[in-house]
Amino acid sequence: MRLPDWIRAEHFNGIHNTKRILRSHKITTVCEEARCPNIGKCYSKPTATFMILGSKCTRDCGFCSVESSKPDPPDPEEPERVAKAAKEIGLKHVVITSVTRDDLPDGGAGQFASTVHAVRNNNSGIKIEVLTPDFGGKMSDLMVVLRSRPDVFGHNVETVPRLYSSVRFQADYNRSLQLLTYVKEIIPAMHTKSGLMLGLGETLNEVMDVLKDLRKVGCDSVTMGQYLRPSRKNLPVAEYIRPDTFERLRDTALHMGFKNVASAPLVRSSLNAEEMYTKE
Repeated sequence: MRLPDWIRAEHFNGIHNTKRILRSHKITTVCEEARCPNIGKCYSKPTATFMILGSKCTRDCGFCSVESSKPDPPDPEEPERVAKAAKEIGLKHVVITSVTRDDLPDGGAGQFASTVHAVRNNNSGIKIEVLTPDFGGKMSDLMVVLRSRPDVFGHNVETVPRLYSSVRFQADYNRSLQLLTYVKEIIPAMHTKSGLMLGLGETLNEVMDVLKDLRKVGCDSVTMGQYLRPSRKNLPVAEYIRPDTFERLRDTALHMGFKNVASAPLVRSSLNAEEMYTKE
């Protein structure tokens, strides 16, 4: 399907310095691995979403361009490299995400916690947001991350339950909701966040139902953006959602009680993460 006029990534200057710093510290970012259309905007600000635990995922989701293959062992020096890169770039709000590591006994939770601690120890006053996988539903692994006390806990449901068999066939919608529920039960004051992609064949009623489910589990912020096919091996786009529909969904979500909502074609889960958090 041809891209409509309202989906055009802007070009920005000043992204090369951010790339240089990331390369010098051997840092992987989801911005590049997932071929995010906002990379120019974010790198020029500058900001970046650090992707820990390597660039190879143990799952093979239909929407994602990250390579699915046997990953390398976790790098014990990675947390410090991330912390130093965040400091050199001058970030005040760091987003840390990862590939899914079903091969690890703790799902990579320990590496998340180590990275949070390293970033905080090297960057005074910094806010830290984590965007985690589901850890196979093991709440003990989730607790390892929560004990490191990030400022924002994010976990994306990605799509509506009916489409999980093709979009996230190794994941489980209810498991994702349980993860967000558990965070609020353990740390009620923790800011929680989730995100959806639209244009995969869902209906608006199904999207509304997901928003209701997220509010029921106390989710504070939600992002909604257009799914864009990253490569020919990924799922095709079923529909390009018009900007006015995204705006209506934003208004609806705010009316439901979400504290912060980002809803537009090029919105991604970590886009303007600092602005969303500081708007409270």
